[in-house]
Amino acid sequence: MLPIKAFHSFDFTLAVRCFCYELRTARNLANSDIMGCMARGWESKSVEAQQAEAGEKSAKPGPSMSAEEAARWRKRESLRLSRQAVLQQLEGSTNPRHRRLLQDSLADLDQKLKE
Repeated sequence: MLPIKAFHSFDFTLAVRCFCYELRTARNLANSDIMGCMARGWESKSVEAQQAEAGEKSAKPGPSMSAEEAARWRKRESLRLSRQAVLQQLEGSTNPRHRRLLQDSLADLDQKLKE
């Protein structure tokens, strides 16, 4: 019985490269075609890692807010999202009474956002 070997990505990479080499030599392919025999998206893992790294860099914490500033920001964000939801409902509404109610709500939210 053969010993079970732990799977390592290096071993997998080596196996793929050997397979591609055999394919190239069997089909007389040029060396530039090595990526052609690998699974599509093989290189996308590298791109995915780069995007994740860029996201981590851009997510650096900014200057911290006081509790009062944070509460003000949360309230303003809540009002902004509520306004967006009312606008979406207003686009799809056909009942005049419902439209009037939504327009009143929108005016109220706009007033609160100005404060």
